[in-house]
Amino acid sequence: MSSLELKPRESCRYDILSLGEIMLRLDPGEGRIRTTRQFRVWEGGGEYNVARGLRRCFGQRAAVVTAFARNEVGLLLEDLVLQGGVDTSLIRWVPSDGIGRSVRNGLNFTERGFGIRGAVGCSDRGHSAASQLRVGDIDWEHIFGALGVRWFHTGGIFAALSATTGDVVIEAARIAKKHGTVVSYDLNYRPSLWGAYGGLDRCREVNRTIAPSVDVILGNEEDFTACLGLEVEGVDEDLKDLEVSSFQRMIGTAVATYPNFKAVAATLRGVKTASVNDWGAICWCEGKFHTANHRPDLEILDRVGGGDSFASGFIYGLMELDDPALAVEYGAAHGALAMTTPGDTTMASLAEVEKVVRGGGARVDR
Repeated sequence: MSSLELKPRESCRYDILSLGEIMLRLDPGEGRIRTTRQFRVWEGGGEYNVARGLRRCFGQRAAVVTAFARNEVGLLLEDLVLQGGVDTSLIRWVPSDGIGRSVRNGLNFTERGFGIRGAVGCSDRGHSAASQLRVGDIDWEHIFGALGVRWFHTGGIFAALSATTGDVVIEAARIAKKHGTVVSYDLNYRPSLWGAYGGLDRCREVNRTIAPSVDVILGNEEDFTACLGLEVEGVDEDLKDLEVSSFQRMIGTAVATYPNFKAVAATLRGVKTASVNDWGAICWCEGKFHTANHRPDLEILDRVGGGDSFASGFIYGLMELDDPALAVEYGAAHGALAMTTPGDTTMASLAEVEKVVRGGGARVDR
């Protein structure tokens, strides 16, 4: 059992609301960005992927707060979000200037990698509509107070998009807590994003201000060290693989510093090749650690979004099953399944997740 107190479903319009940027992902499939002549398109964004996973795989009522420039690309993004079943009524639309000089929609070119060739991401997101969101742009009192939200999720990618988005996260999280909404936050440290907006010092300032409003936090050792400035002796300095023992020490420090954290979770990934990883997960809740079934040599088609799908499965387990041990299993299983299909977002069903949690194999289902 967890100590999370969720608002009753009947008192809320949404089970899950995410705040973050949604980009158009252009995927060359088995080819390379630099040589392809065609792309498949998907929508994706770290925070949004979690809400979409909770809607498509786990049947929760989901919405997203973001901003789009009103042009054909923005309308394509809206259509993709609608296909994912996520409510688009809270999206802020910004007039387009016709050429993207002042505002635009972000693009993310991503190749999947294979074997010894790692995945490659090339984002083109400057001046995006979402990055220009400011405090006061969104009526959070209406969303959390009048409409009602059971769970609010956001993260460090959106917080790092611009000089203003970190303050938007702080504003949203504080008002969510005021109205009794559970808040989760994925630290997701990206030095390339923070570099233009104050670097590590600003990253820590923003994240330390957000942290007291957070109930459930996700991140690896590098995230906790970079974003919150938590230092733990004995942590592997190259940070390539997450050791359970060092994670436990890190969590002890984090919970002592922020006693409002009710649950902390992370994936455990050992990268052998781009297409073969060791995969697992761990969480802390109510003073106890729980580890998911370890899956060595997990074969991967597209690793992007695996962590977000872990987060949505983990949140589902806490929301609906109220069992941290099961939650981390659902998260790990969902993340593993999501990496077997292309695109940032899940194509798994709840039945498939439950089959993996039970230890089911990959025989043909007829």
